[in-house]
Amino acid sequence: MPRIQTIDFFRAVSPVSRPIADSTHSIDEIAFVVTRITLDNGVVGEAYLLAFHYSPQAMAGALRDIRPLALGWEVSETGGFIAEYEKESEYFGRAGIHRWALGSINIAMWDAWARTLGQPVWKLFGSYRDRVPLYGSGGWISYTTDELLDEVTRYVKRGFRAVKIKVGSPELDRDIERLHRVREAVGPSVNIMMDANQGMNVPSALALCQAVRPLRITWFEEPVANSDFEGYAQLRRQAGISLAMGEREFDGTALRELIRREALDLWQPDILRLGSVEAWRSTAALANENKIPVLPHYYKEYDVPLLMTVPQAFGSESFDWVDGLIDHPIRMQEGFAYPHPTPGWGFRFRDSVLSPL
Repeated sequence: MPRIQTIDFFRAVSPVSRPIADSTHSIDEIAFVVTRITLDNGVVGEAYLLAFHYSPQAMAGALRDIRPLALGWEVSETGGFIAEYEKESEYFGRAGIHRWALGSINIAMWDAWARTLGQPVWKLFGSYRDRVPLYGSGGWISYTTDELLDEVTRYVKRGFRAVKIKVGSPELDRDIERLHRVREAVGPSVNIMMDANQGMNVPSALALCQAVRPLRITWFEEPVANSDFEGYAQLRRQAGISLAMGEREFDGTALRELIRREALDLWQPDILRLGSVEAWRSTAALANENKIPVLPHYYKEYDVPLLMTVPQAFGSESFDWVDGLIDHPIRMQEGFAYPHPTPGWGFRFRDSVLSPL
């Protein structure tokens, strides 16, 4: 089996980059870190992570530290490398930025391994479906009403049957007004979801759910802090709206705690925070055992292929942020995404958009 010979890291900025904000963060830039590994057989594998503007030196340092540990590994030994890196990173903590670095190497290894085998990643696991539902994401709190309505109506014109809106404004009435305006704009047949990015407490989240009940909100994402398991349990009993969370988790602890409390309806794994394809699939299997559908966070280029391989796939989040940076954007049609039939993850970042990290 071929081995990892070189590892390079790059930075890229989305052509649609501009400042945006949700209830808890102001985001200055839509930027990415790209990992590229080359095997001794010449095959190249890639991975990317959504970096925004956060801690660029810390992320670069973690990647520089993981490089010598990954060089020389057989590309198929993804599980062995996870175990080795977890021993190395334990001193300063396995969660956090170390997981992002591990995920970058792991995803690139899977890409290179599948390309060596001449198969798409999803075919290595078998599949349950031929396409995955998408929802159009965004609805940032920093948007004006006109910008918000323009975004959701453009999603609908493109065939999306679901859109997600940010909530958690300082004034509850503003959230309520925005959701009403979105419902008027997209009509009765389009699903609307809302995402507080952990920016609310239980009383305010309950008040919002009660106020927008006539709008038939499909699900409520991260209404409160991800550690407030009892808060999720109370909301699930009283809110009357399905609850979704998981994007901030570095392992399956929160999922197990929420399952124990019957406090979750949709599991949202983030493949980079979890640190590997293996961890993504492990938490998806736990969710499936408990009849909780999987609705991953952000990375449709990885999530759509992986959702092909799990029984209860609810859908994938869609942003267009990397589409202008890669050679083969994922095919989207009438609200569904179709995995690449080509080897690996099926896409690469174009050299012209990359600068060395």
